[in-house]
Amino acid sequence: MKWLALSLTFLLLAGCTVGPKYAQPTVPTAPAFSETPAGWTSAKPGDAFQKGKWWEIFDEAELNTLEEQVGPANQSLKIAEANYRQARASIQTQRSFLFPTVSAGPSISTNRISSHYPAGAQGLQYGLFSLPINASFDADLWGRIRKSIEAAKEQAQASAGDLENVKLELQTELASYYFTIRGLDSQKRLLDDTVVVYQKAYDLTNNRYNGGVASKAEVAQAKTQLNQTQAQSIDLGEQRAQLEHAIAVLTGKPPEGFHVSVAELKNTIPAIPLGIPSELLQRRPDIAASERQVAAANAQIGIAKAAFYPDLVIAAEGGLQSGGIVNWFSWPSRFWGLGPQLTQTIFDAGRRRAQVTISEAAYDATVASYRQTSLTAFQEVEDNLSTLRILEQEAAKQHEATEAAENSQQLAMNRYKGGLVTYLEVITAQSIALTNERTEVDLQQRRMGAAVQLVRALGGGWDISKLPKG
Repeated sequence: MKWLALSLTFLLLAGCTVGPKYAQPTVPTAPAFSETPAGWTSAKPGDAFQKGKWWEIFDEAELNTLEEQVGPANQSLKIAEANYRQARASIQTQRSFLFPTVSAGPSISTNRISSHYPAGAQGLQYGLFSLPINASFDADLWGRIRKSIEAAKEQAQASAGDLENVKLELQTELASYYFTIRGLDSQKRLLDDTVVVYQKAYDLTNNRYNGGVASKAEVAQAKTQLNQTQAQSIDLGEQRAQLEHAIAVLTGKPPEGFHVSVAELKNTIPAIPLGIPSELLQRRPDIAASERQVAAANAQIGIAKAAFYPDLVIAAEGGLQSGGIVNWFSWPSRFWGLGPQLTQTIFDAGRRRAQVTISEAAYDATVASYRQTSLTAFQEVEDNLSTLRILEQEAAKQHEATEAAENSQQLAMNRYKGGLVTYLEVITAQSIALTNERTEVDLQQRRMGAAVQLVRALGGGWDISKLPKG
């Protein structure tokens, strides 16, 4: 009855857990994003954007193929995945402390007692054959082990969020490189077309010079403009090669022999489902990881507070022991022992209190980090929305400027052919037209890049339900 009463007491005490209960910190949010491009709608369940393969909204077959290769091959992602597996294994490590630890230590020894030993049997020699089995169990009266398991679970979830965030960062980085290449391809097509036009202008000027109508200076000007544009076209190859090398590394391939096909940049920007600001707390893996770090820090406070209470360990020992191998495994050679041990720290010069303070400060820091990560996410969405809105307006005006510059260029060439102006006016008009045409391509590339960054800011196609449960 005494053992039963003692066991029930231990079980009741084991139900106690010290430390604060976790409550998710609040983050101020607005009811809607202030910047919303015309024609864009809020996200609805079932949108393609929510299925994970967010890059498919850009309708680029080659981009789709490249994005699929990031997961299996990228080495940075493999590092994050290995860190996640470590975090998962630590859960099992902490769970193991809920169960008894059993060990065995068989030994065989020959012993001699000193001839100057104060008691009897001086100089006695004997053999000892021992097969002890030890078991110990921490009753976890105050929830220290359970809090450690809780902390390990939260850390594992945070690691899973980190893994998904690394994946999203790599995917958006690849998409940014891809659309930069497409912008360079459009720039090169423009420059190559311009080289054809400038070659005809040079031939015209040279023929006029041979006919005594144009000066040699005009021929030199036409030649300079032609060669300069050819050099600009060649220069784009260096940037493109470096971007191809970067994409090769992202997809786990050696840069040698890797090539992205040549294609021009599309003129349309896909409409990206936005949702509402509070959904970012569910759709961004870095925010989810940061929030799980808060939960883990909260559990650490409970672990620190549990150190103020006594630790109960129930130990048992038994086995076989004999002075000779003949009767080592006989029933009379048995021995056993059983009993609880209660350990309480009486004085530690404030070490435990300091540890609680450290844990509480760490919790406050993770809360601030979580809120800052959330606010930064809202800022990134608004930044990219405003960028898309402003660039759209700028692109419209730039297109008008480009058309005007092209018209001016044609008029200048006609006036030159008619002998009304010098070739300097033609060069000026052509330079202005080319600058405006390149600016228009650059704006479209920037718009595509902003769209990719908006996808990243919105969390891609990820959501918090993908975190492991334990």
